Amino acid sequence: MAKTVILHIMGEDPVLADLDQEPQQGDAFVKVTNMRKRDGKDVSYLAPGVQWVIFPWHRITFIEIMPSEEERSQVVDFFRS
Repeated sequence: MAKTVILHIMGEDPVLADLDQEPQQGDAFVKVTNMRKRDGKDVSYLAPGVQWVIFPWHRITFIEIMPSEEERSQVVDFFRS
């Protein structure tokens, strides 16, 4: 099952994408699908109909892996009263 991630690319605004499997230590690149801006709009530098995007590690600052809906229901959020 694909996980939603926030991909931070050097020189670009963060984008949302789907990651099929978490990157492994020996990987030279990250392959993502369904790239979109954080507001859900299309990413301007991608051609229409692109299925996968492959980024080399030197272009990526960091990746935030978001919890799934099932994982989110198990997490206790902190709040103030």
